[in-house]
Amino acid sequence: MSLIYYVSDFVLKSTSTWTAPSISTSLSLKNHLRMKSEWRLLSPWFWEGFSGFVVSWFHKGRLGISFHQLPTILSLKKKKKMGLGSNVHNAQEDKMALLDLPELALECILERLSPAGLCSMAGVCSSFRETCISDHLWEKHMKQKWGKVIGDAAYSDWQWHIASRKRPHLLGPSQQKRFLGSLTNIWPFSWFRPNFESRSSLHKKSDLPVDSIMSWYLSLETGKIWFPAQVYNRENGHAGFMLSCYDAKLIYDSQTDTFQARYSPHGRRTTEENISWDRLRIPPVDTPSHDLHISECLLDLKPGDHIEIQWRRNKEFPCGWWYGVVGHLESCDESKNHCCCQYADTVMLEFKQYPASSRWRKTMINRNDHREVGNEADGFYGGIRKLYKEEEISMWKRLWPNQVLE
Repeated sequence: MSLIYYVSDFVLKSTSTWTAPSISTSLSLKNHLRMKSEWRLLSPWFWEGFSGFVVSWFHKGRLGISFHQLPTILSLKKKKKMGLGSNVHNAQEDKMALLDLPELALECILERLSPAGLCSMAGVCSSFRETCISDHLWEKHMKQKWGKVIGDAAYSDWQWHIASRKRPHLLGPSQQKRFLGSLTNIWPFSWFRPNFESRSSLHKKSDLPVDSIMSWYLSLETGKIWFPAQVYNRENGHAGFMLSCYDAKLIYDSQTDTFQARYSPHGRRTTEENISWDRLRIPPVDTPSHDLHISECLLDLKPGDHIEIQWRRNKEFPCGWWYGVVGHLESCDESKNHCCCQYADTVMLEFKQYPASSRWRKTMINRNDHREVGNEADGFYGGIRKLYKEEEISMWKRLWPNQVLE
């Protein structure tokens, strides 16, 4: 059956304050146009429900009108206005173009589409293209998929990437068609086949703005750009990096839904593949990996606090963030009533993933004058972050090794 019949049925079932004219299964396009002015009076809550109804039909493939039929229907409507025959009207009278919907309804529908759906709709016609590439529709998708791994550093890198481009657009018309067309390999939906208009007058409009959120999203999704983030337990959980988190440059592989990382230790570049989403995080501070982080929590540290501390093997290596807890001083009997560790000048840090006999188990820092301390044998300890959020602490606990490290 046609979409317009189900739309009219949905309207009747969803509203009690609006009385529809007599509607049958053969409701004509003429009646629909008469209804448009009344539809605009319906509440935003109605359009929210209606948009969900229509989008569900898109996903089920049951619409009487598809994305690829839209240009044809729009063209047929123009022919009908020019008086080119009643057969066109009879063939299409039970079909409704999305562009005929009120603006609020169309906006609700587009907001519910997936990134693949928006890309497909952008390829229908110039009217949809301008709306479907707008930032406000892509902000939600950017946050939902990339919000946990894309931070300020990644945004700065993207801005630098934009500034370094000499051309005004990231993709020209022919390049954009190939670029969006390649997304069919990423999103396996049968209805996702961008159909860009070939008329030269529309080529300029089809360009994807280089600084748009859609451009950034698609560049990440298709593995066109590397971005900075941090990786837990680098190098596939190598024992020498357990319960640590290091800076890396990452690129996404949509086929496996994993990442590839480039680390930059001293003397060589190390890569790692098949990194899952749950091993990534946004850098919690903007301190470069070769610089000492200025600790602002030293006076607040007390036994039992969870911390991360910078550590590196030697002064040539970048720092990673290592998980530990604040322990009691050796002179303390660890009694709650008599413990004065939080008032002492020295703070004991413990790394309980190592055995008590390990030289990596404990280290001490000066609370009042902490600088990078250590030596070539034991490594160098830098700035400290106190962990206040339970989600950060829980993440480290989930990464806890199955056995004590040697």
